Amino acid sequence: MRGGGLLVAGTTSDAGKSVVTAGICRWLVRKGLKVAPFKGQNMSLNSFVTREGAEIGRAQAMQAQAARVEPTALMNPVLLKPGSDRSSQVVLMGRPVGELSARGYHGGRQKELFEPVLACLEELRSTYDAVICEGAGSPAEINLRRTDIVNMGIARAARLPVVVVGDIDRGGVFAQFFGTTALLAPEDQELVAGYLVNKFRGDVTLLEPGLDMLLGLTGRRTFGVLPYAHGLGIDEEDGLRVSLRGAVRESVVAPPVGEDVLRVAVCAVPLMSNFTDVDALAAEPGVVVRFVDRAEELVDADLVVVPGTRGTVKALAWLRERGLADALARRAAEGRPVLGVCGGFQVLGEHIEDEVESKAGAVDGLGLLPVRVRFAREKALARPVGEALGEHVEGYEIHHGVAEVLGGEPFLDGCRVGAVWGTHWHGSLESDGFRRAFLREVAAAAGRRFTPAPDTSFGALREEQLDRLGDLIEEHADTDALLRLIEEGAPRGLPFVPPGAP
Repeated sequence: MRGGGLLVAGTTSDAGKSVVTAGICRWLVRKGLKVAPFKGQNMSLNSFVTREGAEIGRAQAMQAQAARVEPTALMNPVLLKPGSDRSSQVVLMGRPVGELSARGYHGGRQKELFEPVLACLEELRSTYDAVICEGAGSPAEINLRRTDIVNMGIARAARLPVVVVGDIDRGGVFAQFFGTTALLAPEDQELVAGYLVNKFRGDVTLLEPGLDMLLGLTGRRTFGVLPYAHGLGIDEEDGLRVSLRGAVRESVVAPPVGEDVLRVAVCAVPLMSNFTDVDALAAEPGVVVRFVDRAEELVDADLVVVPGTRGTVKALAWLRERGLADALARRAAEGRPVLGVCGGFQVLGEHIEDEVESKAGAVDGLGLLPVRVRFAREKALARPVGEALGEHVEGYEIHHGVAEVLGGEPFLDGCRVGAVWGTHWHGSLESDGFRRAFLREVAAAAGRRFTPAPDTSFGALREEQLDRLGDLIEEHADTDALLRLIEEGAPRGLPFVPPGAP
């Protein structure tokens, strides 16, 4: 088989498209097929840098890992990084090409990107046995159909069969499946082969009468019912799966190796980006990671993380408004650990000059690190390798801010003063030896009798999670039918469900 394909669409955002796509990729690669993920247009503040220095969505990087291939810009040609409710930075083939309002993007620029997106998909299909595509939001967003380059627009152009995923845990999944289909034009409905129920709890036999009725109403079958799976911890795309101040990633906190647990508070700054950096901390036995937005929630934290953000100056103002800036200053004065990553590193510095991101000009930072930051129009995209705390470290950089380090101890590309650390490197905590060494430093500064587990491998845990996704598909979906779809396309003669697109 060469050039097979499938589009995984969803009834809503967060219906499970990303994880289903990853699960199908892992299932297929375990069958011996050469597989690639693809998402024509992604809106996310969680991004990744490929080996060739291109910025793509972290979800596609995760799906590439599921497929056991190296991620490339071909897999996510258009990435939108929101800077406000109404505008986003447009990243094309891994490089920023401008800032556009939603009206400007959907008013014309999106249509211009259709041919490049389609060309990337066709290049992947010429190279791989199968390309598993992920849609965005819902394919039935009828106000955006004319300029669609990620859902039915790309499916129709590439003649891809479509499976629609619905989150039954939210309720209303039958109405969502029927309504999604009924709001598509006849030409689009021809490609919708059927449905996949996600996050089901309970006895599946109770669901079967509804699935039979759905088949009678739409002429389309359901390809599987995937059970609710706890603690997958797979990279998010558009936002936090847990509520603010909830434990990160539904993590199951293993008992500590030492006598104490270690409590980590992550400041939930506006336009928070790459909050996946703290996943490696949450994977450690005895480490409890929580997102916070109030100063009093820092009091009992052993480590406070100020994460990356697409709005450094906005995050700085938010920290001050909520009293978190003063709380961070008190921690620094008391020698209690603080880690700033990327935008979080920048706010810990003395001074920021920003005529690019916020256009705010000169702004005072928190002054906890001897660093001055100037925003450059060119974005730094890199995959650095280095050493810190006597351990090998790998990471990736995505930032406009250029840091001039004026003192302190060197720490990756940033610095350390006392118990305050700052770096532009995302992903550094995924390096197991470095993470353990860093946590030992944090525990010592915090006065905790915490001992990092000697054998936690974040890479191995991620592989286990991806295998669990493959297992969900293999055990709970009709894989023979899915394989036929990928090889042969949508069945002919699927009935039209009125009224169709207006």
